[in-house]
Amino acid sequence: MKKNATDFKVKNQKVIIRCDLNVPIKNGIIEDDTRIKKSLDTIEYLINGNAKVIILSHLGRIKDENDKSLYSLKPIAKRMSELLYKEVKFIPFTKGVEVEDAINNMKPQDVIMLENTRFEDLNGNLESKNDMELSKYWASLGDLFINDAFGTLHRSHASNVGIATFLPSAMGFLVKEEVEKISECLTNSKKPLVVILGGAKVSDKIGVIKNAVEIADKVIITGGMPYTFFKSLGYNVGLSIVDNDSIDFCKEIYKKYRDKIVLPIDLIVAQSISEYSQTRLTNRENIGDKEIGVDIGTATINLYKSIVMTAATIIWNGPCGVFEISKFSNGTRKLVEFLNITSAKILIGGGDTISAINKFEFKNTNAHISTGGGASLEMLEGKELPGLKVISDK
Repeated sequence: MKKNATDFKVKNQKVIIRCDLNVPIKNGIIEDDTRIKKSLDTIEYLINGNAKVIILSHLGRIKDENDKSLYSLKPIAKRMSELLYKEVKFIPFTKGVEVEDAINNMKPQDVIMLENTRFEDLNGNLESKNDMELSKYWASLGDLFINDAFGTLHRSHASNVGIATFLPSAMGFLVKEEVEKISECLTNSKKPLVVILGGAKVSDKIGVIKNAVEIADKVIITGGMPYTFFKSLGYNVGLSIVDNDSIDFCKEIYKKYRDKIVLPIDLIVAQSISEYSQTRLTNRENIGDKEIGVDIGTATINLYKSIVMTAATIIWNGPCGVFEISKFSNGTRKLVEFLNITSAKILIGGGDTISAINKFEFKNTNAHISTGGGASLEMLEGKELPGLKVISDK
């Protein structure tokens, strides 16, 4: 069992906390502060325990110097100050004298936030490749390390795995909750267990599909992935998205688990991915050569409903179609409606899925909405997460 934040005495300690503050920002304005709010519980616990709190996070992907102006954490520090009703002092550097002086001058209950950890990737990907010298440096700034960035637990970076290698470490409250909720769904879930998997490429979810067919009663394959299954079964899929490298996998696993794997029986097809494109309803045997599958059809929606409404546990990752375009969104919207009224325990993960439930007003309070798509997927695959493995054991 891994240590959590309450297992350490934090009074007067310099506590480095890795948060996942990778929120959408446009023109310096935060469009969704959900991840910032999710990080507050552990930070407030540390403040109330008279710790000196040092926050690290990444934001976006940093490819060149121009990205620095787009992905600074300064607006994040400002918003966190508002939410905490307390100054979060922003240090516009990831290392150096300014960082060291700021930390050395901290008093108990002070909070500082360093600049985007991925700025270090401009110097040979030091962050993303878990450079040991950078890890040692960041670790030298604190006495304890708390990892509360569930969304990066599947990555071995300097700011999570690296620091935890050199300091006593623990899970934050968010990571603890995520790990417990997902583990419970996978190992202790009430039956029937239904796993709903959407997305474009089968190859991105091969491990999840392999694990799902072993533990679930039904595995619904939806979104763009069914067309690779259809092609493996000999159907014409027109111009629909197909993951050619996964055709053999689809053919074999469907043959072995066709009693569990649920594929759409009818579809909405279009001439192009556009709001102005003409659409038609068709069954999976009659997709035209120049048509693209964009959503599930009426019969499939009813099939999904019959499965979902009899489930005791539901895991959902990936929408049913191109829901961002309103005329292709009916399947995803209907699924959200069904999940709103089911009494099943629900686990929802993945950025597109969360966007969908926000768009279609998901309201079921009997659900856990995961903050980390990649990390939750790797847990669904049964993989050990590097960022969790390195945390100190109790």
